[in-house]
Amino acid sequence: MKNISVLLLLCIPFGAFAEAPARRLDSAAAILSETMSTPDKGIPLNLMARAQCVVVVPGLKAAAFGFGAKYGKGFFSCRKASGWSAPASIRIEGGSAGFQIGIVESDLILLIMNRKGAERLLSTRFTVGGQGQAAAGPVGRSTTAQTDISMRAEMLSWSRARGVFAGVSLEGATLRQDVGDNGDIYGRRLTNRQIIDGNTAWPAAASEFHSVLNRYAARAHRRAHKRS
Repeated sequence: MKNISVLLLLCIPFGAFAEAPARRLDSAAAILSETMSTPDKGIPLNLMARAQCVVVVPGLKAAAFGFGAKYGKGFFSCRKASGWSAPASIRIEGGSAGFQIGIVESDLILLIMNRKGAERLLSTRFTVGGQGQAAAGPVGRSTTAQTDISMRAEMLSWSRARGVFAGVSLEGATLRQDVGDNGDIYGRRLTNRQIIDGNTAWPAAASEFHSVLNRYAARAHRRAHKRS
């Protein structure tokens, strides 16, 4: 079965992974903005207000024939006392794509809900389910979307494919840093921990991603303040 998954991934055109990191940052900004602005069907603002880090992976490729596999690249930012950290690279590999036959492309958003989850994200690599737990995130603006699992989970994940937005499981997927992409953005091969925990300045290429994060974090904070 694993051999089938490998063959399916090899069928995905190599050019699909060749998007320049700067363009991928713009795509991540657009995806986050479109998702958060969807009335009543986006990520609950109260969960956004609690998130320690936000991960966006544009165009995650999934190939499946019983057993599935995934591959995609994106960026994430984490909260700091001064606002949001500069973005760091992330690469997702492996994991089941369910029982769909063929190749599917979707956009992925992952909220890291506590410091323990953030520490896993800052490691050079970790496997969801083996070392960290990620639950399918609830959809909707209401606070009733805060189910027990979403309140306890280290990570919550959503995907958007063919216009449909829903929570998704990442069980078995491996997340790792990509210092090569960091090098393209910052001009030097920084580790994710150096970027997130250091005082790395936001690069010009990520200005739109920074703007979108600030916009919806502010809305989430105002919503949470009104309800408190």
